[in-house]
Amino acid sequence: MSVRRKTAEQLRSHRWYGVNDLRSFGHRSRTAQMGYTAEDYRGKPVIAIVNTWSDINPCHSHFKQRVEEVKRGIWQAGGFPVEIPAMTLSEPFQKPTTMLYRNLLAMETEEILRSYPADGCVLMGGCDKTVPALLMGAISMDLPTIFVPAGPMLRGDWNGVVLGSGSDTWKYWAELRCGNITQEEWTEIENGIARSPGHCMTMGTASTMTSAAEVLGFILPGFSSTPAPDSRHAQMAALSGRRIVEMVWEDLKPSDLLTDASFDNAVTTVLALSGSSNAVVHLIAMARRAGLTLDLARFDAIARRVPVLANVRPTGQYLMEDFFYAGGLRALLAELGDLIDGSTHNANGKTLAENVAGAKVFNEDVIRSRASPLVQRDGLVVLTGNLAPRGAVMKPPAADPALLSHTGRAVVFSSYDDMAARIDDPALDVEPSSVLVLRNTGPIGAPGMPEWGQLPIPKKLLEQGVRDMVRVSDARMSGTSYGACVLHVTPESYVGGPLAFVRDGDLVRLDVAARRLDLLVSDEELAARRAAWVPPAPKFERGFGLLYSQHVQQADLGCDFDFLETVTREHRDAEPEIH
Repeated sequence: MSVRRKTAEQLRSHRWYGVNDLRSFGHRSRTAQMGYTAEDYRGKPVIAIVNTWSDINPCHSHFKQRVEEVKRGIWQAGGFPVEIPAMTLSEPFQKPTTMLYRNLLAMETEEILRSYPADGCVLMGGCDKTVPALLMGAISMDLPTIFVPAGPMLRGDWNGVVLGSGSDTWKYWAELRCGNITQEEWTEIENGIARSPGHCMTMGTASTMTSAAEVLGFILPGFSSTPAPDSRHAQMAALSGRRIVEMVWEDLKPSDLLTDASFDNAVTTVLALSGSSNAVVHLIAMARRAGLTLDLARFDAIARRVPVLANVRPTGQYLMEDFFYAGGLRALLAELGDLIDGSTHNANGKTLAENVAGAKVFNEDVIRSRASPLVQRDGLVVLTGNLAPRGAVMKPPAADPALLSHTGRAVVFSSYDDMAARIDDPALDVEPSSVLVLRNTGPIGAPGMPEWGQLPIPKKLLEQGVRDMVRVSDARMSGTSYGACVLHVTPESYVGGPLAFVRDGDLVRLDVAARRLDLLVSDEELAARRAAWVPPAPKFERGFGLLYSQHVQQADLGCDFDFLETVTREHRDAEPEIH
C-alpha cells in the first residue's frame, strides 16, 4: 500500500488552529481555556475519540479507563486527543431495540467528524449495533479511522456450570417455565451469567461484528478476540491510539481499506464463526455506505463453500474466552487459508496475509481445522419463495436438523404483544409440527426490527419435551439465540409483504436444501388476500421515529436510511465553512 505522507499544513485541523485569522484566534483561546498550550496541538494531528461509554451500557463500563489508555497512545505518538461522547446503544436496556437507533448514531458519528477539527478518529464500541453504527458514520466521512472494541466479558458461572450470554438465558428460561429448575436456581443463574465488563462472550452480534470489523481492516490484528478485563486489552487500546496518529500522516482512510474483496473476507469470516445473522443487515449497510455492492445472494454463494470452524456457542460448545486462548481470530483466519483474500489491508498498514502469518491454533476443538469442521458448509442460508420474495435468512447449524425440511400448519401472531399474551395459553391450537408465525415486527412495523425472531416454545409443548420448532418472522434474532428460526422476511408484513397474508391453519413449507420458504396457497388466493389488505396506520407522528419510518429501507438493503447510503466522494469531502 502506497503511503502519502501529509505535512502539518495539510492537516484538516490546520484550518481551525494553524491560520492567522479571527476565528482561529477563538479556537486557540478556547483551547487555552481548557488548560492546553499551543505546544500541545500546534502542527499535530487532532484525533477525535468517539466514545460510547455510558452508565446504562454494561458492555462499555470499562471505557472510562480504556479511553485514558487510548489518549496515552495518541500523546505518545505526537497527536492531540479530543474525547467526544456519542449516543450509547445499550442492547440490554434500550427499547424497543437498539436497531431503531443504529442509524441515529451513524448520523451523529458522521456529523461529529465533519463539524469538528478531526484529522482522524478512534471509535470506541462493541455492544451490538454500536459497531456498525460508528463504522457507517466513519465510512461516510472517510477520515483515517481505527476501532477499539469493547471485548468479550469473562465466562459466566453457576455452581461450576459454564454459562454463556443469551444462549443460556433462553435455555434456562425454558427450563424454568416447565418446572425443571427452581426460582432460586434461576436467580443464581441471573447473578452469575455476566461477571465482568465487556460484551456477550458467546458468538453474538458483538463478537461477530468486531471480528468482521477487524477483517475489514479497522481493528488491529487480534484485538477483537481479546477479553475486556485482560491487561492485553488495555495495551491494545494504547497501541490503537499510537497507530491512528500515523494513519493520519499516511492519510490511510476507510476508502483505502474497503473493497469488494475485504467485504467478501468479512462475510467468509462471519460464516466460519457461525456468527450472528444480524451481520447480514449490518455488512450490507456498511458496504453500501462505501459505494460497494453486497447483497443477500453474495452471502448465500459464499456460505455454500465456507465451513464453520469456530466451536463457539450458540452453534458450538465454547465461549469467546476459550476462542481467545485457542489462538483467536488470527488463528481462525490462518486456518481458512485460500478461502480468504490475503491482499486486503489493515489499519496497521499491512496485508491480511502478513497479519495472520505464523498464527497457530492452540486448541483444535475450539478452532477446528478445515479437515474437521464443526459444520461443512451453509452456516447461514438465504431463503426465497412466495413468502419471502426478496429473501429471508436462517442459521441451519443452530436448528434441530429434523426441521430443515418441514411443512407445518401456521399459528399466526399479529404482533409481539399478541404472541406474549397467547403463547402459553393452554387453549392455543398448536402442536409440535406447527409453524409459529410472527408478523409486524420488521423495520417499520415493530418499529426497528427487534430481536423477537426466536419465538418462545409454547409452555404446553415445553412440558412435552419440545425444544425447537420452525418459527418465521420479519424480525431479527439475537446472535446468542438458536433454533429453527427464519428471520428478516422481506418485504416486511407491515408494508404489505406476503407475511401479512398468512392465516391460521395455512401450510408453510421450509426447505433449506432448496433455499425455499413458501406459503402453500394458490397465487389466486394470495392475490385476493393482498387486495383485501388494509395498510396499518403510521406508528409515529413526530421526531426521529417519523424520520425513521419515512426513510428506512428493508432488511435486504441493510435498513439504512435512503438518503445516507452510497454518498459521492464530492459530498463526502465537502467541509463546513469556518467563519
